[in-house]
Amino acid sequence: MKIGLIDVDKQSRHYKTFPNLALCKIASYHRQQGDSVEWAHQMEYYDVIYMAKVFNFTPPDKNIYNAKTIIKGGTGYDIHSTLPDYIDDCQPDLSIYPDIEQGVSYGFLSRGCPNKCPWCVVPIKEGKIRPYWDIERVANGNKKVILMDNNLLALPEYAMEQLNKIIEMDLRVDFNQALDARLVSDEFAQLLARVKFIRAIRFGCDTPKQIRECERVVEMLANYGYRGEVFFYTILNDDFRESFNRINHWIQRERHDRPDSIHFVCHAQPFRDPIKPNKPKQWQLDLARWTNKRELCKSMEFKDYQPRKNFKCDKYFSNEKRSINFVT
Repeated sequence: MKIGLIDVDKQSRHYKTFPNLALCKIASYHRQQGDSVEWAHQMEYYDVIYMAKVFNFTPPDKNIYNAKTIIKGGTGYDIHSTLPDYIDDCQPDLSIYPDIEQGVSYGFLSRGCPNKCPWCVVPIKEGKIRPYWDIERVANGNKKVILMDNNLLALPEYAMEQLNKIIEMDLRVDFNQALDARLVSDEFAQLLARVKFIRAIRFGCDTPKQIRECERVVEMLANYGYRGEVFFYTILNDDFRESFNRINHWIQRERHDRPDSIHFVCHAQPFRDPIKPNKPKQWQLDLARWTNKRELCKSMEFKDYQPRKNFKCDKYFSNEKRSINFVT
């Protein structure tokens, strides 16, 4: 059979070079069956086309394809869609993405999450947290691994086992979806300080209470010898002042009061409803751009940022309206 693949998110302006693991596993399965697999072209005929979409805000693919069967899957199409077990069990074939770094593995040690954050689809889609693949299986012989777990530390015994294996295997890893600082015990801090991170150790800092927890963990990591970057994912909820203060806390800490050899970096994400697509507010887009462009937040205060002609962000402070503040 001739199989065509379509990564709908890749066509979006929001796309960053990142493999769709479902498509990688589909490619792996069909190649094991002797089928030909390629990215779908409009002028070709295919027995089956698989269209994958992760985000509900990604625009639809309006192209017309010539195929006997078209299968659409992923959270962007159906929040409850999953791969059949016989495909999910396959090693992902990352070669279908020639633009990603070679010699790097991508995968999950766990699936699901016990939290119910209003901006996150994982608990709805995947349910309770549970072990998934062992790090040795995910690494598949590579020394660099991108781990996309949503809350590994919520499985403390399993997480201890996997972190110890990561250290013993001398892997470089990235917990790409962040760790929960609230779950970092002294024992976890000792292990995390020994892990070799590809770029940074990442934590979520989505509420005011999490600032204190992240500060607690940073202090422990520094005491146990961690040196490098601490990266914070920060959700932008409907409360401008709270969102700004939470991000500015880490920006000012980076500028004026950080531990030696540790750097703080924030990445702001406007709130996205996991069920019903919503359009971010303009202040969320402006604050995210200022935060995520390091040269901007390093060189100027947000109030001095001018994202558009005849508009300066100090207006957000004079006209701010307090609204919803999500607390978890």
